[in-house]
Amino acid sequence: MSSVPVAPFPIPLVAATAAPHFLRRHLWLPLLATLAASTVLMGLGGDQWLADRFYRLEGQHWALQNAWVTSHLVHHGGKWMSTAAALVVVVLCTHAWRRPRAAAWRWPLLYLVLAVALGTGVVSLLKSVINMDCPWDLARYGGLREYVGLFASRPHGMPRGVCFPAGHSSAGFAWIGLYFFALMVRPAWRWRGLAVGLLAGAVFGLAQQLRGAHFLSHDLWTLATCWLVSLALYCAFQPLLKIHRAVAQAEPA
Repeated sequence: MSSVPVAPFPIPLVAATAAPHFLRRHLWLPLLATLAASTVLMGLGGDQWLADRFYRLEGQHWALQNAWVTSHLVHHGGKWMSTAAALVVVVLCTHAWRRPRAAAWRWPLLYLVLAVALGTGVVSLLKSVINMDCPWDLARYGGLREYVGLFASRPHGMPRGVCFPAGHSSAGFAWIGLYFFALMVRPAWRWRGLAVGLLAGAVFGLAQQLRGAHFLSHDLWTLATCWLVSLALYCAFQPLLKIHRAVAQAEPA
């Protein structure tokens, strides 16, 4: 008799991710919403409109740039909190792969580990290759540089910008992988998982905007990147989950 238990939760079939309604709700609608919001924020000046108001409320300088709440509590503390949560998931994943009785949680937990790691990693990679400035670098907000759009050519000799997409909010938005994790284990929990990732990313992102570190569009594209990474990984995991389900159901209780 095998020690591998039957999965205590229904694992979705691979066909679910290929269904038109699944891709429409999870890929095309979010992508269209992101592009529409980007048009308003980056193309029609929405970024500057919002940043202008933050800047004015703070007295025509970034008064919260080094404030304890935004800099130490949310920026540094939030990063450590996200790292600690990721380590807990790694420990749980390792336990599941070592203990036959927890075998049903192996692939979902491995998915969550990879979703968080790849979400933050891809954002960091994009930051290193996309050349955009932070608001606090711009002359409009007390800096020295002129604003250069995402697809515009930067003047020769202008220092590189490393502010797009937003890195810090990825420590929160990467946890939207909890939505797809819940689809694997308890679909009814998926909205709670999504709420955790959205709330964490929004808090981290707002704190950075109040510090002058990012425009809203920077956080929007961090969210979009983390969502697309989590979705792609979920689709990639479906064949593995299907095999696991078949093996688990074939084993005698």
